[in-house]
Amino acid sequence: MPFSSYANNQTNIASSVKVPNSALNISKENTYPNASQDMPYLEPSELAKELIGTSNVKIENPDLIRMLNESTISKSILAFGSRATIYLGQWPLNYESSETNTNWEYQRINTNLFDNRGGKIPYQIRYRQEEQKQIKGGLTASVPNAEHVKQMMLLKAMDKTNLPLAFTTVIGAGTKKDQVYNVPPKKIGYLYGYAPAVNEKGKVTYGEVYLVLKGTKHSIVVKNVTSQGIGAWIPVQDYVSFSFGVYDQPR
Repeated sequence: MPFSSYANNQTNIASSVKVPNSALNISKENTYPNASQDMPYLEPSELAKELIGTSNVKIENPDLIRMLNESTISKSILAFGSRATIYLGQWPLNYESSETNTNWEYQRINTNLFDNRGGKIPYQIRYRQEEQKQIKGGLTASVPNAEHVKQMMLLKAMDKTNLPLAFTTVIGAGTKKDQVYNVPPKKIGYLYGYAPAVNEKGKVTYGEVYLVLKGTKHSIVVKNVTSQGIGAWIPVQDYVSFSFGVYDQPR
C-alpha cells in the first residue's frame, strides 16, 4: 500500500504557527524518548479511488480507506451482471476543521525557584524538569468511533499547524535547557514550565456506508448522514513554554 507522509522534522519545523520566544524545543534534551508521531496518509488504491469518487459524501477516514484498499471485487461476479448491496457499517466519514488555536500554557508541568533574598549579586537559574510528566489530550465530548475521529482531527491539526502533535506526550525527569534566567538580590525567582497544546474544533460527519453492485458498475452509497460538532486538545510534543517572575515573598 503506498503512503504519502505528513512527517514533521521536530528539530527543524517550518511551522505555519508562530512559536513564541518563550517556547523551546526540547526534543534533543528530553530524557524520555517520545515515539515519533509522523502520521502517514493512506493513499487509496485504484479501486478505492473509483469507489470513493462515486460516494455522495466525502470520505477521508483512513481506516475506511484501508478497508476499501483491502477489498476486491471479482471480475466473474461483474461479468454475470450481479446485483447486490453490501452494508459496510456506520463510519465517521470526514472531519471538517473550523478553528485551530494553540495554548502555549496548556498545563503547568514544572517549577524551578531560587530564593536570593539574602544574596548580594544576581543568581542564574535554568530549567530542570523535577519530575516526569505525562500530558494527555483528548476529545471534548463523547462520540461514536472516537479513535477514528481522533486520528482525522490529529491529521488535520498537524497539517494546519505543522507542529509535532500527539494525544499523549511525556517530559522526562532531569530534562534540562541552558537558557539563563537572572534572579536579582533580595528577590525570589520562579521559573514555570508549561506543556503547550493545540485546541482543534470542527465537525465530524457520520453515515451508513453501502457497496452497491449493479452489473459491471460498482459504487459507494452513504445513507442516514449526520454531523456533530467536536473539539479536541492535542499536546505539542517535545516543547516547553516558560514563564519567569521575581517576587519579594514566596508565592
